[in-house]
Amino acid sequence: NVYYFHTNTRCVTCRTVESEAKMNVEELFGDDVQFAAVNLDEKAGEAKGKELGVNSQSLVVIKGDKKIELTTQGFMYSRTNPEKFREIMKEKIQPLL
Repeated sequence: NVYYFHTNTRCVTCRTVESEAKMNVEELFGDDVQFAAVNLDEKAGEAKGKELGVNSQSLVVIKGDKKIELTTQGFMYSRTNPEKFREIMKEKIQPLL
């Protein structure tokens, strides 16, 4: 699963990280990988964040007890170099399948 954790207050880059990550997951992996956006300002989102050890805006890949952080790459490349962001996501997620 790929989770994008966010809060109620979101900038253009925050929204772009979510939309690009979601599109990449759907196009690269179809039904093999699930994408979920989780609002940390809502009770369910706060609970999910605690469960996965996330308390701020984050993009993470979870498989079993394995957790891969993609937050930095998402914020660095989703707007300026979406192709590179796509390749990074593919490289990090593919070995987990």
